[in-house]
Amino acid sequence: MGAVNFARPAQLVILQAMLWWILSSLLLLAICGLLWLFWWPGWQRRRIMTRAFPAPWQQILHDNLPYYAGLPEDLRKRLQQQILWFLHEKTFVGCGGLQVSDEMRITIAAEACLLTLHQPGNHYARLRFIYLYPNAYRASNREVTAAGVVSEQTQHRLGESWHDGKVVLSWDDVSRGSSNFGDGDNVVLHEFAHQLDQASGDSNGAPLLRSAQSYQQWARVLAHEFEALQRDARHGHRSTMKYYGATNPAEFFAVATEHFYEQPEHMLERHPELFRQLQQYYGVDPRELHH
Repeated sequence: MGAVNFARPAQLVILQAMLWWILSSLLLLAICGLLWLFWWPGWQRRRIMTRAFPAPWQQILHDNLPYYAGLPEDLRKRLQQQILWFLHEKTFVGCGGLQVSDEMRITIAAEACLLTLHQPGNHYARLRFIYLYPNAYRASNREVTAAGVVSEQTQHRLGESWHDGKVVLSWDDVSRGSSNFGDGDNVVLHEFAHQLDQASGDSNGAPLLRSAQSYQQWARVLAHEFEALQRDARHGHRSTMKYYGATNPAEFFAVATEHFYEQPEHMLERHPELFRQLQQYYGVDPRELHH
C-alpha cells in the first residue's frame, strides 16, 4: 500500500484560503467605496452645515445685505447653512494685489446662496474657484467673424462666469451691488445666474428645470421677452431691464435675474409672465425681501 501524499491537499487549502481572503478584501473595498460615494458626502455636508455660524460673520450679513435683517428666522438659518457649505467647497483667490477678507467671502457667498435658498441640491457643484479683483479688470476677448477673421480685444469687466469651475468678480462692484439692493444692478446675482444656467451643460438661458412642460413654458415666455428687449434696444425705447440682456439668451436670463430680485414690483407690473417663470424657478417671491 503506497504512502498518502498530504502536500497537495495542503497546498490546495492554502490557495483556497488566499482566494477567499482576496475576494473578501475586494468585497470590503467595494462596500467602503459605495459608502464613500453615497454616504460620506451627505454626512460631511450635514456636519459642515450644522456648525455654529460665527457672530462676526452674522454682523457682516447685517451690514452688507439690506434684506438680511428682514428675513424670517428659518430663512436666515438656512442661508447661514448654505454659506457654510459654499465656503467649505469654494476657494477664493485675490488678484491684482487684493487680500481676500472674511467680509468679501461672506458677502459673495450670501448673494450666491440667495439664488438657491429655496432650491434643494447643490447647484454650484462644478464651481471651485472665485477670483476676486479690487475693481474692474482688463480681460482679453477673442472673436472670430463669419468670414473667419480673428480679432483680439481688451475689455474692462466687472465679472465673468466660466464652465470650468471659475467665477471672476470685481470687489468694488460686488460691494456696490450688495449695498444698493434696488437698482437692478448686481454683479454677483448676474454671474451666479450664469452658473445656474451652465449647470444644464450649455449657457443658453435655460437652467435645469423640473419637467419637459416647464421647458416649453420657459422657452415661450423668455423668447418673447428676449425679442421684446432686443426691439427696445434696437430702437432706443426705454426698458426696465438693461439692454445688455439683449446680447443673447444667456445674458437675458442673468439680467432678468438681477431685475427679478432687485426690482420685483417693476417686473411684475411690466413683465408678469416673466416674473412668474422666475418665481417658479427660484421658488421665492422677492417682493418679501424689500419689506
